Amino acid sequence: MEHAQEHTSHTKLIWKVFGILSLVTIVEVVLGIIKPDSLHLTKILGTSPLNIIFLVLTLVKAYYITWFFMHMADEKKSLRRAVVWTAVFLIIYLATLLLIEGSYINDVLGPLTKWNY
Repeated sequence: MEHAQEHTSHTKLIWKVFGILSLVTIVEVVLGIIKPDSLHLTKILGTSPLNIIFLVLTLVKAYYITWFFMHMADEKKSLRRAVVWTAVFLIIYLATLLLIEGSYINDVLGPLTKWNY
């Protein structure tokens, strides 16, 4: 006896995720082109709010790509947690390291370099 496997179309979900990813990318590009002074020249946590916004939007895109296109939504809960929490801690660690070291290099080399803003 053959078991008929039912196929469900995910076309609507794919278009929804595509729309979300497109919207996030458009917001990133527009903010990168405009670079509002209130977001770019202000300092919060050692960096500008614009950088923090870019980090958050990049994490949102990474989540959607991983969750839907790499099929993490269909995996067991323990595997999802292992992958997601490892990635979350690694990203937080690397972002913190980049912000701290970048700020240090700017403080040390800033007086020696003519920055073109």
